[in-house]
Amino acid sequence: MGVTSGRRSVLPGFGPTLGFTVFYLSLVVLIPLSALFLKSASLTWSELVAAVTSPRVVASYRVTFGCALLAAMVNGVCGVLVAWVLVRYRFPGRKVVDALVDLPFALPTAVAGITLSSIYASNGCLGRHLERWGIEVAFKPLGIMVAMVFIGLPFVVRTVQPVLEDLDQELEEAACCLGAGRFDTFRRVLLPLILPATITGFALAFARAVGEYGSIIFIAGNMPMVSEITPLLIVTKLEQYDYAGATAIATVMLAVSFLLLLSINLLQRWSRRFSS
Repeated sequence: MGVTSGRRSVLPGFGPTLGFTVFYLSLVVLIPLSALFLKSASLTWSELVAAVTSPRVVASYRVTFGCALLAAMVNGVCGVLVAWVLVRYRFPGRKVVDALVDLPFALPTAVAGITLSSIYASNGCLGRHLERWGIEVAFKPLGIMVAMVFIGLPFVVRTVQPVLEDLDQELEEAACCLGAGRFDTFRRVLLPLILPATITGFALAFARAVGEYGSIIFIAGNMPMVSEITPLLIVTKLEQYDYAGATAIATVMLAVSFLLLLSINLLQRWSRRFSS
């Protein structure tokens, strides 16, 4: 009696579905990205290096990645606190607060940018009070970070929240019975369990902030060398018909985004191994 070399799938149609998947991904992802690399390849190596390392471009990298890193760090702390409150406490309006967390997902980015700029401008309801303390938000790099915090918070909350919901509170009770204080319980019991999800949410928020455009251009001020983000610089070069320069900068952003996505996948794999 022969032994089959492979397992038959319970669901039929693997070949056609695989072919459709490859065709769809090629049409939507691979072909546009290939065109991006081909357009960048029209530049010589020296022209490519000059296009992606000019002082204005480097300054946009500094603003984009620096503000994105700070915003992701803020979301890493505040997102865990928000998720903790939503999971561990019951209070009036909790479902409303839970729904508001997803608002940056549904709200058009341009609307978010206009709203934030009107609030934090010198004549805004918050901006005029902050300026009394010498804090300028709108049309400054700080405004970029505020917009990035706004659009990145849901990633941390929605990544940490399921982990907190699955945690057994008996672990905290056992630590308390053994004499551990609240801080020691959090540091030694809870933090190791939620750390992988927190890092994953941090990476997602950082990646989202790096590629954000619509909610930032209204509050950034868009001053070259000061508050100009890299996506805006790409659009500027396209308006100037410098397609090769725009695709060269976009290639750098694509490479960084790919590394971020790779890191996120590795973090998610590590998180699954850690929790198993």
